[in-house]
Amino acid sequence: MDYDLIVIGGGAAGFFGAITCAETAASRRKILILEKGPEVLQKVKISGGGRCNVTHDCHDPGEFVTNYPRGRRTLNGPLHRWSAGDMIDWLSEKGVALKTEADGRMFPVSDDSQTIIDCFLSTAKQEGIEIRCRQEVADVTFEDDRFCLELQSGEVLKSATLLIATGGIRTPSGAKFAGKFGHSMQEAAPSLFTFKIDDPRIEDLAGISVPCGIASVTGTKFREQGPILITHWGLSGPGILKVSAQGARELQQMNYHFETVINWIGDRTGEDTAQSLSELRTESGKQSVFANPQFSIPMRLWRRLCEAAGVPVDMKWGNISRKELHRLIDQLTACRFSVTGKSMNKEEFVTCGGVTLKEVNFKTLESRLQPGLFFAGEVLDIDGVTGGFNFQSAWTTGRIAGATIAQR
Repeated sequence: MDYDLIVIGGGAAGFFGAITCAETAASRRKILILEKGPEVLQKVKISGGGRCNVTHDCHDPGEFVTNYPRGRRTLNGPLHRWSAGDMIDWLSEKGVALKTEADGRMFPVSDDSQTIIDCFLSTAKQEGIEIRCRQEVADVTFEDDRFCLELQSGEVLKSATLLIATGGIRTPSGAKFAGKFGHSMQEAAPSLFTFKIDDPRIEDLAGISVPCGIASVTGTKFREQGPILITHWGLSGPGILKVSAQGARELQQMNYHFETVINWIGDRTGEDTAQSLSELRTESGKQSVFANPQFSIPMRLWRRLCEAAGVPVDMKWGNISRKELHRLIDQLTACRFSVTGKSMNKEEFVTCGGVTLKEVNFKTLESRLQPGLFFAGEVLDIDGVTGGFNFQSAWTTGRIAGATIAQR
């Protein structure tokens, strides 16, 4: 069977590329999406705890692109052509309203990722896009001006253009198909992961979080601010995930054994903290240190940090010594933990690595090595921090690829 466009991968980038091609083409195109899994848009479904973090509320492409540890310069031009604002407007035209949370993440008002999935599926149906799940591609060749795709079932399909949107290259198919046409790949490494930590200060505190901590990695430049969450494994939350994205390759080289330093109270310096706590010695001298957490630190975490600082349980603020106060400040602003591994964040699982960017024309998303071959999404060596940036990269690259193909 012959098509105008075949998309390998039914995720965010591939699906949006197919829709864009169908919507912007001058005439009806025969388009097929092949997904080897049981359903399309699976990552959209589980993103953001099932709510789908569609994009981020930042309308300046120059600022937006700073949230990509890898690929920021390359993605700058494409984001000027299809930005977060464009995606918001496109969804609004389809009847999908988004809302913005305090940290800038944007979700459908319904708080249900199915709203986005239903929008895409209904648009695909309206545009006559064919979708086939549980269809794994075994091989791809180019013969007589057509891409020939052999499925695992033995069926052979042909297409004038091919869009590879297979997701991160932790799965071998994207790398395999790109390599068939001479493309080189940047090595894959997990980009968003939680820190595995075994430490009595956070033992049995899973679920406790601080709203605006700072996480850094000793001996590196990696330092990020954001909510920090204690888990059964160790530490997670946007602050930790941003650091893991920034240091994806370096932390992999360390075999995920390193020291992380946590400032539980964010922007406050040790000097600012010392002044605030010193004032408590005179203003709240009769109050218990253990029973009066400061800086919005949750009570159970505060008590653990006091214990780690060697503050006696019955200590009053008026009686705390300077040494005890300084040890407590260290625990609050420079709390050191030994990381002994990683735990993948399933909702936001992202890898860095992928098709080498210089081998792709980012004005069109077409291969510089094979005419008619396009790439979109995480199969490219582009990845962002948590907060809707990876989905926006998928929408942007899928949009440009689909629009280019529609003009053929």
